[in-house]
Amino acid sequence: MNHMTKAAALRSSALATIAVLAAGAASAQGVEITYVSGAVGNAVNNFDALVAPWEERTGNDVVLVPMPASTTDQFGQYRLWLAAGNADIDVYQTDVIWAPQLAEHFVDLMPAATEAGVLEQHFPAIIESQTVDGKLVAMPIFTDAPALYYRTDLLEKHGAEVPTTWAELQETAQRIQDAERAEGNAEMWGFVFQGNAYEGLTCDALEWVKSFGGGQIVEPDGTISVNNPQAAAALEAAAGWVGTISPEGVLAYQEEESRGVWQTGNAVFMRNWPYAYLLGNGADSAVAGKFDVAPLPMGEGEGATSAATLGGWNVAVSRYGDNQEVAIDLAMYVASAEAQKQRAINEGNLPTIQSLYEDADVLAANPYMARWQEVFLNAVPRPSAPTQQDYNEVSTLFFTAVHSVISGEAEAAEALEELEADLEDVLE
Repeated sequence: MNHMTKAAALRSSALATIAVLAAGAASAQGVEITYVSGAVGNAVNNFDALVAPWEERTGNDVVLVPMPASTTDQFGQYRLWLAAGNADIDVYQTDVIWAPQLAEHFVDLMPAATEAGVLEQHFPAIIESQTVDGKLVAMPIFTDAPALYYRTDLLEKHGAEVPTTWAELQETAQRIQDAERAEGNAEMWGFVFQGNAYEGLTCDALEWVKSFGGGQIVEPDGTISVNNPQAAAALEAAAGWVGTISPEGVLAYQEEESRGVWQTGNAVFMRNWPYAYLLGNGADSAVAGKFDVAPLPMGEGEGATSAATLGGWNVAVSRYGDNQEVAIDLAMYVASAEAQKQRAINEGNLPTIQSLYEDADVLAANPYMARWQEVFLNAVPRPSAPTQQDYNEVSTLFFTAVHSVISGEAEAAEALEELEADLEDVLE
């Protein structure tokens, strides 16, 4: 299916979903607010419980319209709806990188947040990331940075240490994978990550490139930096994982496919976001109690470092909806300490409200959250700020080039040279 056909099909499916949900959930009282969100982990399953206190207090109803897990597909659908001034969606759950691109379509939440006195509760950098020309485009609801998940039992069994470089990871993963397969576990793989051609690959590959000292694709001052030997070395290293320590199918994996392999006990290492920790210790998990997390490995050479892509999700109110005041009230609730605490306990999402990191209930449910402090020290933003409205095209060009390298279709140096020329055309 080509891109336009896929986009049209997605829009048709999503609009049909809205119609069905609206018809089947007519509000008996108050106002019905339509909330659109992606589906990763338990977020959709837990949504009714999340908004129930607000519904009870206000007498209004919330209808969830779930989107595909792919953030690339979500963003494409959001742009179609917003460009058309679609009034059917009141509230959008948005990625941390989307604020500069979608600002014109959303209500300014600064007055509501200021009146409620909640701005200072959140990490200042996250509020800043959602502020465009003085307008608070969205309120943060949780933050994110990925880590290296590792099987504590397998590392202990095979006398291995937690790797601190990608070379060490490859050697350790291969050794344990081979040993486990020799013992009869033919399904064991050394490392799973997100290799599909979508926004998630931009996150993974940014970490590889940055960890090798290869920069941030486009630097904060707007300089295109991606075409360099360190970046090429990073992508060649990643290409070497596919078919050796990672299955060929990793080229189609997103977060949930990676987690599926990991959680069934068939991977030694995994790169994923915090939500996978709570699920990995669930009753249905084969790895419960058998894993831990560490910062992602460093690359090789000068400038090598550990790097973790800064993620996170926010909630924005459409300018085109008919119930903006009610939608703003819902957005403020979803971003509140009450809702963030519920998300932290039930979904393992990292709060953006600083006081929750000292909340006894949150820490009792998620003692591992303290482990992410070191991960956040190595957080690196995607280049949405310097590329503004062009970020989606920049990211698409980047993950497409990366996918061509890790799938063996292109050499890294050639792919990055062509990518640089393409980025110059977009950003000139």
